[in-house]
Amino acid sequence: MTEVDRRTALFATLGAAVAASGAAAQTALPAAPGNPPPTLSQPDETIDLWPKGTPGMPAKPPVEVTTERSKDTAKLNDRAIAGVSTPRMAVFRPAKPNGASLLVFPGGGYVRMAIDKEGYEIGRLLAARGVTVFVLFYRLPGEGWANRADVPLQDAQRAMRLIRSRAAKYRLDPERIGAMGFSAGGHLCADLVARFATKTYDPVDAADTLSARPMIAAPIYPVVTMDLSVAHAGSRQALLGPDPSPALIAAHSPDRNITSASPPCFLCAAEDDATVPVENSLLLHAALRAAKVPVELHLFGEGGHGFGLRGVVGKPAHVWPDLFLTWAESRGWLPKS
Repeated sequence: MTEVDRRTALFATLGAAVAASGAAAQTALPAAPGNPPPTLSQPDETIDLWPKGTPGMPAKPPVEVTTERSKDTAKLNDRAIAGVSTPRMAVFRPAKPNGASLLVFPGGGYVRMAIDKEGYEIGRLLAARGVTVFVLFYRLPGEGWANRADVPLQDAQRAMRLIRSRAAKYRLDPERIGAMGFSAGGHLCADLVARFATKTYDPVDAADTLSARPMIAAPIYPVVTMDLSVAHAGSRQALLGPDPSPALIAAHSPDRNITSASPPCFLCAAEDDATVPVENSLLLHAALRAAKVPVELHLFGEGGHGFGLRGVVGKPAHVWPDLFLTWAESRGWLPKS
């Protein structure tokens, strides 16, 4: 079978999957009460993940709350989202799609999501380069969900499969789907890298027959290990609860679960990060190298934690998005500019 025939057959399969999974649901975009509308462009649409109801719903579902933390909303928003009961993707659609897509996991210690600085800002930046960006509003594990430790990964796997199932609609190459996450979202990204094939939920439609493996992944200043010696204690507590077993700690430490099937990774962090020790990135880098998975690591002397795009203006670390894009071109995910 030629490459053209193979891709034609794959698109036919994906078309059947999206038809079976139904039309994308639309959930309202977040707004912080009492604040003016966002200044910068917002996503084009949203896609709800679970058409038959969110799995593991608590008897008293979380109530979504948006908090605006910016001191100057006329210039920048800095919204924090908690209480997600309808997991969904916010979509940034480029004017001229180049076939690449990216699923983004904002950080927030698994107790909130920094949806602007670690989500929408990346969406705008990469959509301008022709990338279709899906920002994930994932469930936060400590809000009463059944099987709390796997709840974020359930949403990540489902999101990857839905993107793949909608490749034809969004003019995407189903094999060029990447993932990027920040801080605790970096942990979720690394967990997907390690456990993309692990069954965490029962299939709900034909989209769940598709792979959840990203082509490339970029955990940025990630939480990685759940070992208390270098773990981010807040993320560990939120994800695993107060007294996790050694088996639970091992299962949710991505550095212990990398295999040769894991996708290539781009890592970057700041050595002066006082929130998530840089050893987290080093552990993941070592695990990827041991499994012979291609990996590129960039460590900056200055940058702290949670820098995203806005936090490195005027610092050497401001080059990290360009380094990522150059690396992504070298991996064939992004067309050469």
